[in-house]
Amino acid sequence: MRDVYVAGIGMTRFAKQPDRSIKDLLAEAVTSTLKDAGRGTADVQAAYVGNAAAGTITGQEMVLGQVGLRPLGIGGIPVINTENACASASTAFHLAWQAVATGAHDIVLAVAAEKLTHPDKARSFAAIGGSVDVETVPPDLPAGRSFLMDLYGAAALDYMAESGTTAEDLARVVIKNQHNGALNPVAQYGGELTIEEVLNARLIVEPFTLQMCSPITDGAAAALLVSPEYAASPQIRVLASVVRSAPVDGATKVIKLASQAAYEVAGLGPDDIDCIEVHDAAASAELMAYEQLGLTELGGAKEMIRTGQTDLGGRIPVNTSGGLLSRGHPIGATGLAQIAEAVLQLRGTADGRQVENARIAMAQNAGGWHGNDNVASVIHLFERS
Repeated sequence: MRDVYVAGIGMTRFAKQPDRSIKDLLAEAVTSTLKDAGRGTADVQAAYVGNAAAGTITGQEMVLGQVGLRPLGIGGIPVINTENACASASTAFHLAWQAVATGAHDIVLAVAAEKLTHPDKARSFAAIGGSVDVETVPPDLPAGRSFLMDLYGAAALDYMAESGTTAEDLARVVIKNQHNGALNPVAQYGGELTIEEVLNARLIVEPFTLQMCSPITDGAAAALLVSPEYAASPQIRVLASVVRSAPVDGATKVIKLASQAAYEVAGLGPDDIDCIEVHDAAASAELMAYEQLGLTELGGAKEMIRTGQTDLGGRIPVNTSGGLLSRGHPIGATGLAQIAEAVLQLRGTADGRQVENARIAMAQNAGGWHGNDNVASVIHLFERS
């Protein structure tokens, strides 16, 4: 296996964008990525395209990559479409990394796009709800949310009871990520909130109020992966790319399983990481990720968020982009937005939210739900070299 580098990144603004098509979003992300890398469409030797919900939202059940890339002049090459719920984009990046690492190709595009807004919001919630075992979904769900938030909520209540985490701690996650989102020009939301404002917002499902849940979002993001001879300066090397599914016995959380494998591949540990993007689909998920990634002991996440350890300027800044809660969560595209933020931090170009002297970054994504855990987790580690 040879080294793989990220030569270019690009993404659209994340927002509700009813007047833009998924092909339009995809095209913007690809065009900006190729420009960032100093490459043209003719340089792309293969492409992996992530999406989760286009079939339900737009009717484009199949071949999104082929129909989305064709207007850009990208064709005659392998184009592989990937779906892995919220981990779709990260999985596309992983497959692109494999293609370069194994020597199959030298220049490979990973791109993902998602169009979640729809005039019928129930369709948006149905698309998100497809990330669980649909045969287990109760037939009489209340309107106005996806069943996925019920599952996250139940897991959060269990976690809070076991760890002593409070609703105020969940609000602190929101406040941090909204603050960071205000510093990110492509984020959907951002601003300064108080604990009281977060707790007094509309209840979605216990224990989550509105801002504790990631929003419905449209957007796209992409990255260009290359072999060493095509690497640009500064060189951003992929140290580890790991995909795992949840163990059937549930003995180990899938995020922990994936992160342990990534640390082993990279020869690193949690203390070596300078900044992390985590999958905060709900505020509780960020705190649980702190522990499953080994940043602290079980039950220690509440102290991290209370003492500002994951703030900008803290011991290990988490979700400098604003995370899913603030940057937005176009589910099939989220993973590449996380990777774009990691690359910006390592380049030293995350204006206004830059982590000082960042050298090692992690992007942790997860997808779907079964039982009491995500069904998929993808971990990427990057190094500025």
